Amino acid sequence: MGDAEGLGAGQGATLHAVSSAVLAVTRHLSVHEVLQVIVRAAARLLDARYAALGVPDDEGSFAEFVVEGVSDEDWERIGPLPRQHGMLAAMLRGDTPKRLADIRREPEFEGWPVAHPVLKDFLGVPIKDGEDVLGIIFLANKKRPGGFTQDDEDLLALFAAHAAIAITNARLYEHNRELTVVAERNRLARELHDAVAQKLFSLRLTARTAAALAEKDPVRTAEELEQVERLAADALAELRAVIFELRPADLADGLVASLRKHAEVLDRAHETAVRFTAGEPVVLAEDQEAVVLRIAQEAVYNALRHAGARTVDVSLRVLDGSAVLEVADDGAGFAASDGDQQGGLGLASMRDRACSIGGTFGIDAAPGRGTTVRLEVPL
Repeated sequence: MGDAEGLGAGQGATLHAVSSAVLAVTRHLSVHEVLQVIVRAAARLLDARYAALGVPDDEGSFAEFVVEGVSDEDWERIGPLPRQHGMLAAMLRGDTPKRLADIRREPEFEGWPVAHPVLKDFLGVPIKDGEDVLGIIFLANKKRPGGFTQDDEDLLALFAAHAAIAITNARLYEHNRELTVVAERNRLARELHDAVAQKLFSLRLTARTAAALAEKDPVRTAEELEQVERLAADALAELRAVIFELRPADLADGLVASLRKHAEVLDRAHETAVRFTAGEPVVLAEDQEAVVLRIAQEAVYNALRHAGARTVDVSLRVLDGSAVLEVADDGAGFAASDGDQQGGLGLASMRDRACSIGGTFGIDAAPGRGTTVRLEVPL
């Protein structure tokens, strides 16, 4: 009876661990985030010192290769993404799990960079969708003595089957999202033409009328110029409404993916370098994500329009039980005490938004040394 109860408890703990790992993966929608969480969950599930997930491309390399247990500095020293050679190629060709007591003794063990961590016991399992290999999970150096067991292999295979579903769903979601973006751009083009272009056309005609009347009828000219001002204000309001209407849809891909895409678009559109970095995945309520995204957008907008910055760095990470957003620029800065009086910065609005979700908002700024906007939201 005792042994049976112990076995049942062990199986229950294993199923709970797998369930928690799968749930952690399926909470994320972007493919990149899903891959990161899979690697992290697999390492924790099997108590591995190192974990990696490679997604092969069609050119003999890997479209993505994410790791756990290797610092950013070490990863940079290791060098470019690995090619499909040696053990990686063997795993892709073999299409079956591979469990080794010491990978260094295998004939396929070759081409490892000098800066690569020393690997010993090894477990690799393919992530498959039917006959297609979506990727391969690699684990190495089990923290407990004895290396990986058959139970470990079975457990990782079970997790990999669920991971395949998560990756496939994320890819489908991103594809559908791309189609939605195309449709949304077409709608935006129509709205810009209908709502804004017509007002700008009217503005141009009114300005011409005012110019023609300038010498003959000053009173009528003043009236026409007032109309020009009204039309310009209406056009600006329409343009802002169209742009802001699109912003909530950005969160369909998740907060981290939305911030990353927003930074990439702005980086291409402006001479200022706009960069985004993220730590471990951040899980917030929908209303909190919307506020974090809006504050980030507003802070970056301020840096691009008012700061004269060369670089803008956006970061999102977990620190001391809070999600921390920072937008830092190396621009002109300003006296933080006068921030709310700086035209167009909207700092009071950002502060109010932060309070609405239980967050704290702060500004670190001074003339000549840039500005850092910081938002903390308790998890």
